[in-house]
Amino acid sequence: MGRPNYQIGDMIVLKSGLTRTAKADKRCRIASILPNDHGHVQYRVQFDAENFERRITEADIDTGESPSRASPEAVAKSGGAEPWLKFSSIRKGK
Repeated sequence: MGRPNYQIGDMIVLKSGLTRTAKADKRCRIASILPNDHGHVQYRVQFDAENFERRITEADIDTGESPSRASPEAVAKSGGAEPWLKFSSIRKGK
């Protein structure tokens, strides 16, 4: 099975022919990572000018124009990247 090469929030470029017009912006942001479909990684992406999301597979991404995913070390060094849910701050009643 394939593993996702991109993370949620990454900007990617789609291959030509997947948007309606040739002049359309092919850059979009990954909204979520979907379960694999017979070994193919799937993503849900959204263009800035649209109010809906599209489902694509890893094969639809132009890897030559899309920036490669940052290594885990680079993400850790960037700082400020904290999870939105902090389990240590959750209080439960008695």
